[in-house]
Amino acid sequence: MEPPTLTALLKKASAAFPSRRAVAVPGKIQLTHAALDALVDAAAAQLAADAGVLPGRVVALSFPNTIELVIMFLAVIRARAVAAPLNPAYTQEEFEFYLSDSEARLLITNAEGNAAAQAAAAKLGLVHAAASLQDAAGPLHLAGLPTDSHKENGNGSRDSALFNNDPSDLALFLHTSGTTSRPKGVPLTQGNLAASVQNISSVYRLAETDATVIVLPLFHVHGLLCGLLSSLASGASVSLPAAGRFSASTFWADMLASGATWYTTVPTIHQIILDRHASKPEPQYPALRFIRSCSASLAPVILEKLEAAFGAAVLEAYAMTEASHLMTSNPLPQDGLRKPGSVGRPVGQEMAILDEEGGRVAPGKPGEVCIRGANVTKGYKNNPEANEAAFRFGWFHTGDIGVVDEEGYLHLVGRIKELINRGGEKISPIEVDAVLLDHPAVKQAVSFGVPDEKYGEEINCAVIPRDGSPLGEEEVLAHCRRNLAAFKVPKKVFITDELPKTATGKIQRRIVAQHFVQPAKA
Repeated sequence: MEPPTLTALLKKASAAFPSRRAVAVPGKIQLTHAALDALVDAAAAQLAADAGVLPGRVVALSFPNTIELVIMFLAVIRARAVAAPLNPAYTQEEFEFYLSDSEARLLITNAEGNAAAQAAAAKLGLVHAAASLQDAAGPLHLAGLPTDSHKENGNGSRDSALFNNDPSDLALFLHTSGTTSRPKGVPLTQGNLAASVQNISSVYRLAETDATVIVLPLFHVHGLLCGLLSSLASGASVSLPAAGRFSASTFWADMLASGATWYTTVPTIHQIILDRHASKPEPQYPALRFIRSCSASLAPVILEKLEAAFGAAVLEAYAMTEASHLMTSNPLPQDGLRKPGSVGRPVGQEMAILDEEGGRVAPGKPGEVCIRGANVTKGYKNNPEANEAAFRFGWFHTGDIGVVDEEGYLHLVGRIKELINRGGEKISPIEVDAVLLDHPAVKQAVSFGVPDEKYGEEINCAVIPRDGSPLGEEEVLAHCRRNLAAFKVPKKVFITDELPKTATGKIQRRIVAQHFVQPAKA
């Protein structure tokens, strides 16, 4: 059977559930699957006719989480072009890098615009258009598109019926988060996206009766693939926060209003949700099928608190941009054993733990986590060095160190580049993080390696205390001494009120040292 495309999966869901809600902003606007499909078709035709967008051309999208972004993303890929979602909070210099690296030909924003993005686009000679949807009946308006004389194909005439998406069509261009190195461009095809969406829908049993609130930004693969696209391809619905971004104060009201049955986010936001619950509990919480955590390690103590607070199983998963998001996950309670502290078993792909020579490592022994499957990118864009390192022995090398137990569950030890080598002892910062977060007065924490003349590297950590806590360095160290081997105890603790993070809330461990250690030495 020919592999599907993401477009085909969305079309199938629209035909099966035309009148069910697809996407909404509570209290403002909602679209059924049929209405969304019609708006996407019309917008795709407009991109081809009025902007001359050709197959394979890259269209950059910089929006908050809005319905316009959902429509434009789907329209771009339906027109066989490539969508490159960008963080609207980037600086002009960052926009210049990402627009240049993706080789974008057109920038689209919301009607309010984005001064930094537009300045970068103007400097690079890109056209800027603004998208707006006034009501569910449509149409979506695109202001600022070029005149006929500027169209790439001369006349721009391409009928939407000719948008025959192929699994090999490049559809999405994202960059790695850059938590351990310079961001790398990751091209993903319609086939990659379809495979991932099917994997996600299968393991979580997503159906037309499900609903979720999008917590994470849609310029990130976690929110885009797992939150949005997997829901839409299952006939389910998503709600977008009215402010275009996550807000702890409105999260549960939005969840109740949308009839949400699950949500997915990163550990940092789980912690924010827990803190809100502790200080201002809601009068009512929705009955959730499950809560999902991904994109960073979830401390077991946080998992336990989430389950106790909201009465739903917490499923930790493991994902990467290069794999179109999902690689492994703990199963739903009815489908098998959940193992807190593990990231579950492979979902829809092969996984192996390999040594440096490409040999398989026995269960219980650490090695590099490697995968292969229909969801995995074929390679980074214009980066032969990275491709040579990542694609060896017939596998994609994740750069993560892990151990698989006898039941096939993966336990992550750390990133190859993040492991702390203290006098020959390899220390996982994830293990130290978990101990730090187990202290009742610690709100957030991260451990990291710093150069040391005696040991090569030493362990430091940065800690955000809970509000009102007089937590000090000695108390943190005493807690670590009680719960860690002596060589794993941090040498220094930085008490702070802020940690460097990515746009999705993932702590940027690679720059924590320069953020704290260098200023301290200055």
